[in-house]
Amino acid sequence: MRKILGPAIAAVLLLGVVAGIVMSFNGKRADDRAAAETRKQQADAAARVNVRVLTGSEKLEFLRDPELAQVLLADNIVLDVQKAGSREIATRPDLKSFDAAYPAGTAAARKIADATGSRRIYNGFYTPMTVASWKPLLPTLEANGIVGKRGDAYFIVDMRKLVALMESGARWKDLQPNPNYAVGKSVLITSTDVRTSNSAAMYLALASYLANGDDVVASETAADQVADRLVHLFSKQGYQESSSSGPFEDYVTMKMGKSPLVMIYEQQFLEYAFKHPRVDPDMVLLYPQPTVLTKHTLVALNDKGARFAEAFERNPKVRAIAARYGLRGPDNAALFADAGKRGIDMPQQLVDVVDPPTYDLLERMIGRIESRLGH
Repeated sequence: MRKILGPAIAAVLLLGVVAGIVMSFNGKRADDRAAAETRKQQADAAARVNVRVLTGSEKLEFLRDPELAQVLLADNIVLDVQKAGSREIATRPDLKSFDAAYPAGTAAARKIADATGSRRIYNGFYTPMTVASWKPLLPTLEANGIVGKRGDAYFIVDMRKLVALMESGARWKDLQPNPNYAVGKSVLITSTDVRTSNSAAMYLALASYLANGDDVVASETAADQVADRLVHLFSKQGYQESSSSGPFEDYVTMKMGKSPLVMIYEQQFLEYAFKHPRVDPDMVLLYPQPTVLTKHTLVALNDKGARFAEAFERNPKVRAIAARYGLRGPDNAALFADAGKRGIDMPQQLVDVVDPPTYDLLERMIGRIESRLGH
């Protein structure tokens, strides 16, 4: 028995020693992996940059998207995003405390670049200007030759006529036949404050083209004449929001009674529709003919801002996320597919697009309107 037990006990002891060595080795490997992971996390944290971005309200949720945060984190970038009216950004006293400015519109971007001396400007996404309206208004607008269907989308086929109606002081009840909206409210396109918001500046750019005989305003004399003619488009609105989110929120919540026609970015309408499974079926987008495009232009204010802009611009995952927020870019197949699933009719190509006036002339018109508004 001793001859049997002795070797067995020795074998057991040997196995115990081997197991202890293996466990110790595995434990050391686990400790090494944990230490390596800790060192990696520390290195990543040291390499990580926090980038403060001041943006127009229309891109606020996009820039705060959790998936976008993860995509940028792979480049060791963390965003701190705040909002302001796109044209207001350049006059912010704390602008230099930010690393990047992301307004809507090249005019606003130029204003920011001039204010800061930055020449690092990046263009990635764009959106056409549209008019949010309501399907019950379409029979009246179509009967008066203002709106027509082109393909699957509705266009303001006679934008000049609509501007003329607004200039003349026409009221909705003056448009006949009018089975759904024969009210005393003036025919007006609601916009933001032209002094602070790019969407209103683009509205002015489009109206100025029409008021200038279908020609881009190209001189100071023409700019002054057109601004004096169009000031009432803004003065008759009463209080105007400084940011593009305000009029759109009124459109969604207060419906046709408050907002029969609202100048918005196409992107705002699409973002709302993509996020809400039950959108009011009477909501409709009208595409001005001609229209203007708004480029969402990123201005890097320092090296951290440039690092963010370059990572943001080159990454295809960023473009895929942008499409979910209604932004057009190099490839819009996913955007159009999502819109189609929700019954939204939008033109894939916009062929009647006009350029806004130069930065200086648009600024001149805005300044002249501001002086005429008197506050």
